[in-house]
Amino acid sequence: MLKIKRIYEPPAPEDGSRLLVDRLWPRGLARERAAVDEWRKDLAPSHELRKWYNHEPDRWEEFSRRYREELIEAGMDGELADLARRASRENVTLVYAARDPAFSHALALERFIAGAGKPAAGPETPR
Repeated sequence: MLKIKRIYEPPAPEDGSRLLVDRLWPRGLARERAAVDEWRKDLAPSHELRKWYNHEPDRWEEFSRRYREELIEAGMDGELADLARRASRENVTLVYAARDPAFSHALALERFIAGAGKPAAGPETPR
């Protein structure tokens, strides 16, 4: 099972493997308290894209599209498919620091991973 969770929420056994998917370490959080199994900076959006997006809801669809393009250009499709297979066998939680879960890059990444190996769909909207 694949899910997302703010890193500031306490870790739980049902999280399974916890993958931090931010480029920067979350402010004020000790590594022990974060209980991160892997820090996957390579899956985070670029600094430029993150700055452009600025968590503005009206930019969500364009951000999602650009983020997906960045991952493709970086050759990360195989990584996404590997994570999808891994999540089919065990719990995997993508942890992130953004305040708004409805418009976080982790939500987009969760959807990219869930759709790895499937045909591309139309524009995504947050849940």
